[in-house]
Amino acid sequence: MQRLRNTRFPACLDAQQWDDGASLAFVRRLTDYWQSRFDWRAQEARLNELPNFQATIDGCDIHFVHQKGKGPEPMPLVLTHGWPGSFVEMERVLPLLTDPASYGGDSADAFHVVVPSLPGFGFSAALRTPGSGSHGVAGMWLELMTELGYDRFGAQGGDIGAGVSMWLARRFPARMIGAHVNYIPASFRPTVSDSVHALTEEERAYLDAVATWSSAEGAYASVQSTKPQTLSYAMTDSPVGLAAWIAEKFRNWSDCNGDIESVFTMDQLLTDISIYWFGHTLDASFRIYKENRLRPLAFGPSERVATPLGVAVFPRELPMPPRSWIERVFEVQRWSSMPRGGHFAALEQPELLVEEIRAFFRPLRHAGGCGAGSGN
Repeated sequence: MQRLRNTRFPACLDAQQWDDGASLAFVRRLTDYWQSRFDWRAQEARLNELPNFQATIDGCDIHFVHQKGKGPEPMPLVLTHGWPGSFVEMERVLPLLTDPASYGGDSADAFHVVVPSLPGFGFSAALRTPGSGSHGVAGMWLELMTELGYDRFGAQGGDIGAGVSMWLARRFPARMIGAHVNYIPASFRPTVSDSVHALTEEERAYLDAVATWSSAEGAYASVQSTKPQTLSYAMTDSPVGLAAWIAEKFRNWSDCNGDIESVFTMDQLLTDISIYWFGHTLDASFRIYKENRLRPLAFGPSERVATPLGVAVFPRELPMPPRSWIERVFEVQRWSSMPRGGHFAALEQPELLVEEIRAFFRPLRHAGGCGAGSGN
C-alpha cells in the first residue's frame, strides 16, 4: 500500500483521453480502488477453491489448474493463456467445459481441462536459461500432460497460448487430437513464393494491416521483444506503472467500445495485475516475447501440419489473417467469424468461445481413438 500511496503520477494533456496511452483519470481511479476497496485476500481465497497443483517440468516449477470433466468420456484439453492475461482468464470457461450438462449442454462434450501458468507468469517459476519461448513451452506442456496420464489431448489458446497450441500441433502431431485458437500470432509465417504460392490480395491486405497496427499499437511488443530487462526495472518497482501497462491493453484489445469497465470489473483487472505484481517475475513474462521473436512460427517450403486446426475470429481481435494464409500450412477444419468479443475471448465471451471449442472437437473425439489415459 505504501508504494501505491507514494506514486508519482505523470502530467498529461487530457486526463480523460487514451490516445497517448493509459488515461490518467482512469489510472488514478484504479489506484484508489486498489488502495481502498480491492480485497486481494478475498480473490486469493476464491482462486484457491480451484483445483490448483504444481509440477516440476524440465526443472521448472509449473503451476496448473486441473479440473476433471463430468461426462461419459471427457476429452483432455490444455488451455494456455497469454500476456497480459493469466490462468484466471480461464476461470469462467472451466465449468462450461468440464460440466456442460449443468449449463444446458451435452455431457458428451465434457473435457478434462488443464490450465497451466506460463513459465514466469503468475505462480509458475521463471525459466533460468534463454532459448525457450512458445516452442519450448509446447514441449513442457507435452511432458505435463504425459505425467497427468493423457496419451492424446487437444490444445486451445489465444495470444501466446495460440502460439503454444500451434507449436504443439506442429511438433507432436501423433499426440494431438486437434488444436483450436482464437488468435494467430503475427510471427506465423508460411513460405511465400511468387512463382508457386504468390500472395493473394487478401493476404497482402492482412500484412499491410499488421504493419499499420504495429506502427500505432505495437510499441509494447517492440520493447518486450528487444529490451525486456530494461522495461522490467520500471514495472518491478512501480505497481501503478505495471497496472497502467496492463490496463491499457485490456481496454484497447477488448470489445468494450472504449469503456473498459463495460467488459471488465475493477476486481477482475486488479486480480490479474496483482498476480503479475506478487509473482515478481515480470522480466520473464516480458522475455518470452524476445524468445518468440528469435524463434518465430515460421515454416519451410511445402511443410504441412497434419494436426486439425480450428480458428475462432472475434471482431475486436488484433489483426487476423485470412483463412488462406493459415491453410498454406495447417489443415483448417473449422473457421468461425464470431459476432462479438475481442482479444480476451475467455473473459469477454466465455459461452461463445466454449461453444466453438465444443463444435471443433466434437467430430475429432473418436477419430483414431482419443487415447485419453487415466488422467491421474
